[in-house]
Amino acid sequence: MQLQSNLPHCELHHWKATKAVVGIKMGSLSTANVEFCLDVFKELNSNNVGDNIFFSPLSLLYALSMVLLGARGESAEQLEKVLHFNHTVGSLKQEFRDSPKCSQAGRIHSEFDVLFSQINQPDSNYALSIANRLYGTKMMAFHQQYLSCSEKWYQARLQTVDFEQSTEETRKTINAWVENKTNGKVTNLFGKDTIDPSSVLVLVNAIYFKGQWQNKFQERETIKTPFQLSEGKNVTVEMMYQVGTFNLAFVKEPQMQVLELPYVNNKLSMIILLPVGTDNLKQIEKQLNSKMFHEWTSSSNMMEREVEVHLPRFKLEMKYELNSLLKSLGVTDIFNQVKADLSGMSRAKGLYLSKAIHKSYLDVSEEGTEAAAATGDSIAVKSLPMRAQFMANHPFLFFIRHTDTNIILFCGKLASP
Repeated sequence: MQLQSNLPHCELHHWKATKAVVGIKMGSLSTANVEFCLDVFKELNSNNVGDNIFFSPLSLLYALSMVLLGARGESAEQLEKVLHFNHTVGSLKQEFRDSPKCSQAGRIHSEFDVLFSQINQPDSNYALSIANRLYGTKMMAFHQQYLSCSEKWYQARLQTVDFEQSTEETRKTINAWVENKTNGKVTNLFGKDTIDPSSVLVLVNAIYFKGQWQNKFQERETIKTPFQLSEGKNVTVEMMYQVGTFNLAFVKEPQMQVLELPYVNNKLSMIILLPVGTDNLKQIEKQLNSKMFHEWTSSSNMMEREVEVHLPRFKLEMKYELNSLLKSLGVTDIFNQVKADLSGMSRAKGLYLSKAIHKSYLDVSEEGTEAAAATGDSIAVKSLPMRAQFMANHPFLFFIRHTDTNIILFCGKLASP
C-alpha cells in the first residue's frame, strides 16, 4: 500500500482503474471456470460411477486455453464453447495471427496471466505446482508469434521434440520435466509405449497441491473409523477430528451440510458437500449446476458456528486421458488429423492434438499451523452454545476454491478413501 500512495495522481488513477477492470474480468473467468468444472465432473461421474473423482478445472482451462490461442475456425469455436468462453466479450480475435502484438489475441488470455499472479503468490503458504506444456514435433515449424505469446500469457513454451526417431527418450524427458515441476509428486505421467512415434502434438497437464489448514487437526485425535461406501459396505479410515469455528450451511433440498475449511491466510478453502440423512450423494449430483452450486456455497447461506469436524485423511492421485473426455463434451476437431485447424500455431498441414493427459495430486492430512490452533476460543462461539456435528463418514463432494476470485482450483468426489 505504501507504494500506492507514492504514485503520481494519474498513475494512481490508472492503478485503481486497472484493479477494477481485473475484478470485472475475473468474474467472467470465474463463471467459465465453474460451468466447465461441473461439465467435466458430470462427464467423469457418468463414466466412473461409484469411483473417486479428482481433477483441476483451473489447470485444464489453463492448458486448453493455450491450445485455443493457436486454434482457428471451427476448432476454436468448439473449444470456446466447451470452455464457456463464448459468452465472454472479446474472448478471441482472429487477427491475432497477423499481429505482432500478443494483446491482439483477445482478453481471455491476458486474464489467465493476471489470475495466476493472484493465485500463485510466493507468500501463499501452500504448495501449488502446475506443469503445463505442449510438445510439438520438430518436423513442423511453429509460428514465433505463437511461441512468444503462449510464453507471455501462460508461462509455457511449446517444446519441440523428436517423436518419430526418439519416442522413448521423449517420453522420459516429458516425465522427468513433469516430476521436477510438481516437486516429485507426479511421476511417470506417460507409461512405457504410451507415446506413439507418429504423434505430432501432445498436451501435458499436471498439478500438485498441498495446503496447510488454518486450524490444524491434532494427530493424537485421529482414530480409525468405519467409512460407509455407497453400496452398503464399510472400509476403515483414519478419521481426523477437531472442534472449531467454521462457516456451515444446512441445505434442505437435497438434504446436506456445506462446510468451509479455510487454508492458511484464508486465501483458499475446501468446501465440502456432505449428504445428510436419507439423501445420498446421487441426489446432490443430480441437482448440481452452477446456479445451485453458487446458492449452496454462498457466504449469505453460511453461518459461523462451532463445529465438531470429522474428516478422513486421504490422498488422491488421478490421471485422465482427455481425448475421449473432451470429445464427449464437444471438442472433436482438434483431435482429427483432417479437421483440426491449429493454423495459429503453424502453417504445416496435418497438425492436430495426438494426445492430452491431465493428472492431479492432492494430500489431505492433519497438517496446519501450530499458531492458529491456539486461538480456538473466540467470543462468537460463546453465543452459539449448540455445537454442530459434521461427520464425513460417507461419500461426499469437495471443491478447493480461491477466496478472492471464486475460482475453483480442484473438484473431487471421495467415494472410497
